[in-house]
Amino acid sequence: MVSSAEPIGDHRWLPDGEGDPLDRRRLARLGVVAAAGALLCGCTSSAEKPTTPGLEPRGTVLTTVQPTRQDLTNTISLNGKVEIDPVFGIVAPVSGEIRYVNRQPSVKPATEPLWVGSVWRDGAPNRVYIPTGSTFAGRLMGDHADVTAGMPVASAKHAGYGIVAEIDSAQAYRISGSVQTVRGQIKNGPGPFPCKALGTIAALPAGTIPEPPPTTNPSAPPTTGAPQAVAGDPSTGGSAGGSADGSDATGMRLVCTAPDTVKLINGAAVTLDVVTAKAAHALVLPVEAVAGVQGKGKVDIVGPDRTRKTVDVTLGITDGKVIEIRKGLKGDETIAIPGPDLPTAAPNADQGGSGAPG
Repeated sequence: MVSSAEPIGDHRWLPDGEGDPLDRRRLARLGVVAAAGALLCGCTSSAEKPTTPGLEPRGTVLTTVQPTRQDLTNTISLNGKVEIDPVFGIVAPVSGEIRYVNRQPSVKPATEPLWVGSVWRDGAPNRVYIPTGSTFAGRLMGDHADVTAGMPVASAKHAGYGIVAEIDSAQAYRISGSVQTVRGQIKNGPGPFPCKALGTIAALPAGTIPEPPPTTNPSAPPTTGAPQAVAGDPSTGGSAGGSADGSDATGMRLVCTAPDTVKLINGAAVTLDVVTAKAAHALVLPVEAVAGVQGKGKVDIVGPDRTRKTVDVTLGITDGKVIEIRKGLKGDETIAIPGPDLPTAAPNADQGGSGAPG
C-alpha cells in the first residue's frame, strides 16, 4: 500500500482535493512546458529542406539588358620591344599553286620590291614580292604546294631596327589578320608615333633556302637527267627542304617600323595600340551576355514570363567591353546576363563517341 505522504522526486503524489496548492501550481506549469515542446517539434517536417534567405533558385534571371547602337573601334594594346633585323611573313595574294624563284639570300636589302615566287591560279601567275628595305629569309612552303589566300609563303628580314610584339591566342582572333593603324610608345622614351606594319601576324615556321644550283664545267660534256635550276625561273625553283640557312621559326607576332625621326634602342620596351577594325552605329551587347567572341555566338532572349530562349547570332568586332551583333537580333529584345553556357564535349568525343578503347 502506498502512503499519501510518500515522496516522488521533489514532489509528493497527492490524492484529489488534498495537498499544498503550491505543489499543484508547479505541476501545472510543468505540463504547459511539455505541451509547448511537443508543439514546436511537430512544426517542421523531416522531409522539408531549409531555404537560404535571399538566394534565388538556380536558373532565375536576375539581370537583363537591351541591345544598343554605338560607334565601335576594335583596339588592342600589345607589349613589344625594339629588335634588330626582325623576321616577318609574306602571304599569298590568291589561292593557287606556289612556284618559287630560285632565290638565294642577299647581304644588302632590296632597293626595290624583290620577286621571290608566284601563285598560279587559272593559268595566270600572281607574283609574291619582298618589300623594299628587306632581304629574303626563306621559303615557308614546299615548291608547287597548294596555298590559300593570306597564307604565309615566304619570310623576309627587315634591315635595321623594328618593333616586335608577341601575340597570344586570346588576342589573335581579335586581330584576325587585319591591321589598320598602329601607334607606338617607347617606355620612358619618345612617342606616341605611327608604326608601319610589315607582313602578316601569323606564326611562321622555320624558313628554308634551297641549295644553290651546281656550277658546271664548260669543258665537260653535257649530262642527262633532271633539269638544273635556273635563277629567275619559277618552274625550276628547287626543293624547300634544302639548306637550313633560312629564317628561324617564330611565334605569332606583329612587326612594325617607326619613322626615321624616332630614336630606337635595341631591347627597349614599347607599347603598341593596334586598331584592327571600325564599325559605325553598330548594334552591340555587353560581352557578358554573349557566348562566343568570333564569328558565331549565342544569346538568351528573356520572355515576358521570365523564361529564356537561346538564339544564334552573328558576331562582329569587339572592344573588350561590348561586341557587335551583325545578325540574329532586331534590337528590341531583352537579353539575359550572363549569356548561355556553351555545350560541353560528349564523353569519348575524340574516339567517335563509341566509348570503346582504341
